[in-house]
Amino acid sequence: MKFKLFTFQFLLLFFLFGNALKLSAQNGWSSMLNGVGSFSSPRVTDLNGDGIQDIVMGAGRLEFQACDSAVIAINGQDGTLLWNVSASDQIFGSAIFQDVTGDNVDDAFIGGRSAELIGINGATGEEIWRFKEVNNTIDANWFNFYNGQWIADQDNDGYLDILISNGGDVMIKPYDENRPAGYLLIISSNTGKLISQALMPDGKEIYMSPVVLNSESNESSEVVFGTGGETVGGNLFVATIADVRNEDLSNAILLDSCATKGYIGPPVRVDINGDEKLDIVTSSVDGRMLCFDGDTKELLWNVLVPNTESYSSIAIGNFTTDDTPDFFVSYGQGIWPNLDWSFQVMVDGRNGKVKFQDSLGYYQNSTPLVFDLNNDGLDEVLMSLNFQEINEFEQKYFYNTLIATEFENFETVNLANNFEGSNLSSTPWIGDLDGNGFLDIIYCHGTNIRHTYTFDQMKIIRIDTQIPIKKKVKWGAYQGSGYDGIYRK
Repeated sequence: MKFKLFTFQFLLLFFLFGNALKLSAQNGWSSMLNGVGSFSSPRVTDLNGDGIQDIVMGAGRLEFQACDSAVIAINGQDGTLLWNVSASDQIFGSAIFQDVTGDNVDDAFIGGRSAELIGINGATGEEIWRFKEVNNTIDANWFNFYNGQWIADQDNDGYLDILISNGGDVMIKPYDENRPAGYLLIISSNTGKLISQALMPDGKEIYMSPVVLNSESNESSEVVFGTGGETVGGNLFVATIADVRNEDLSNAILLDSCATKGYIGPPVRVDINGDEKLDIVTSSVDGRMLCFDGDTKELLWNVLVPNTESYSSIAIGNFTTDDTPDFFVSYGQGIWPNLDWSFQVMVDGRNGKVKFQDSLGYYQNSTPLVFDLNNDGLDEVLMSLNFQEINEFEQKYFYNTLIATEFENFETVNLANNFEGSNLSSTPWIGDLDGNGFLDIIYCHGTNIRHTYTFDQMKIIRIDTQIPIKKKVKWGAYQGSGYDGIYRK
């Protein structure tokens, strides 16, 4: 991989819902990485001790191709490369952080295809452990690792351990239901050793990243997970950490089933009915949004978006004037693999009614973000948008940008210039990177203007804004600002 850094004068004055705001170039930068692309979403932590959070994300080449820069760390101050780590296949997951090396710098843990799951020293980029090597599983029947979650210390070494899902044999033909079953795994964060592996209770594959709800008792902490895929039916379950630790998910509670499609986008947990218990909201591949009572597990409401499929997660915010959190999802129109256009809906969390819908951009499965950009007390949605232009010779050229939507007047505006290329799956990050009280945006996209599914070059951009942060950014990354799928009021 070749690395190029571009400082740029990003000065875009725009009028956001009647208020003049500025995207400043003072601390903005753009970094170009040649020979790679990414399905991963950026996550941040301070790796070099300068007080500015740095960016860690996965990358790679075409599927089954090794890459010397499958995990990268970018300096949040100037966009330079801090370190890179190799892998045998694409690292499409998003990092979680914990200091296990005792140097007061977060270490990174991230997974992807071909059973790649790596613990990385955050300060140096050195490999702490690699799952395949520690567990001698080079020739074993392991598949993709999805996004991990922290759970209480299971091996009594003083560190939180990792709950993660593994599954998805890409060599199986799309409509062949004879597929290897997936697992929920518990892995030591300190050593990478496998502590427990629990087979899916329905014997089906898994593509969903699990979400964990911690409780006072570690063993009773709930795990929400789903099975099935694009062409094979599946089920949505709730189990406990104790079930996973005992390697037996037979007592898992069945929330929902679908005969023809599965459950892929990670669920979210948020209190909808005001009982101070986190409810469960998720999308099924067949275009439904489902809300379950966190206590009784009963269905509170469901929304069907006809002629769509969902592979991304859900964004949570206060889009209406009541106190109940609301939901925003971007679906793909059509049936896999023919998903050409996107379809967005905003759902009122109080009653499950669709309050807004639109059809913006070519399909991608990144997840929208949420923040009150104009400080009016209601949240806006930020999301990446892909589009194309066709010239007089019928040649297609692909572009992407960032947009924001507010729901009081149903206005949508551009937050950035148009970028060459496409973003297929990378959710941006928003927050205060340098602690100056203003919103920063980290955005990643491919740069190939003629083709969409490419891994030949990618760009990571820091957009430094003058939008003040007057309240906590709650949904500023993939799976929320806490990286765990939980919305905290």
